[in-house]
Amino acid sequence: MDFQSLIRPAPGHAKFADSDYFIWGASMVRADDGVCHLFYSRWRKEHGFEAWVTHCEIAHAVADDPLGPYRHVDVALPARGPEHWDGLCTHNPTVQRFGGRFCLYYMGNTGDGRAMPTLNWVHRNNQRIGVAVADSPDGPWRRFDGPVIDVTHDNDAPDCLMTSNPSVTQRPDGGFLAVYKAVGKKRALPFGGPVVHCVATADSPTGPFVKHPGPVFTKGTENFPAEDPFIWWQGDRYLAIVKDQGGHFTSVPGKSLALFESLDGLSWSPASSPLVCRTELVWQETGLEQFKRLERPQLWLEGGRPTVLFCAATTLAGEVCNVHIPCHSSRSVA
Repeated sequence: MDFQSLIRPAPGHAKFADSDYFIWGASMVRADDGVCHLFYSRWRKEHGFEAWVTHCEIAHAVADDPLGPYRHVDVALPARGPEHWDGLCTHNPTVQRFGGRFCLYYMGNTGDGRAMPTLNWVHRNNQRIGVAVADSPDGPWRRFDGPVIDVTHDNDAPDCLMTSNPSVTQRPDGGFLAVYKAVGKKRALPFGGPVVHCVATADSPTGPFVKHPGPVFTKGTENFPAEDPFIWWQGDRYLAIVKDQGGHFTSVPGKSLALFESLDGLSWSPASSPLVCRTELVWQETGLEQFKRLERPQLWLEGGRPTVLFCAATTLAGEVCNVHIPCHSSRSVA
């Protein structure tokens, strides 16, 4: 599969930004009436960029087309009090429709609620994975009293410090596969590490999830080689787009997005053409734009094929937004 060849220039309206909020990762689902529902991370600019870990909320916007333009509607997962495991921050959504039910996977945390110029490590290390369910993308969303994927209470486990950034897809056998970010305690705290990804499976989209041994998307002894997986099943295999933190899988200098594949969802390897895209985008009206950051990949699949690649972006001028990159979906890509 050569994903890079699928990417097409984006229209100028395929960008979601807000003058009052930082906009980050976003995930889309389409309702039966054709309306596109975007669930996205946002937090007020007055708190600073690192307040993603303390003050983010998952908001909800709609559009008539997957490429937008989107308009804000409401907040899907607001703060609900520090006594809840996800009570102060919800972040990094992945929305899926399984049958007649919508599942919104996310990172949630709680802590002291202090926005800081650097990461608030209490909130960072309280990250856990949750899921909210609804009969409609308009909500209401029902949240649970505990994480759907919690840390493992074993100091040797790769996910004993925190779990975050979930991606979930349905397996061909009807079960469910999750890949998530995990941090252990084998490196110095508060950062910990190594930062890896783990795999879990379940019979239901709301769990319980059974964890499988061994991290994935690793590269030798690198402490943090990859991040932000999005997984899906296509043709005869699983595919994943991840952020390559430094040319570990694509050989591209600096950060890029990389493609992985797996036959069973448990063992992953880079695709034969691993580069998905560099930190750049071609606009239909203005041409090539270089970005400081282009990450948090999420796909909208039309008929099971990649159609729109949603990415969180930071421009060279400092704008923080989400961009929606069209993919040519009429050809066979697997």
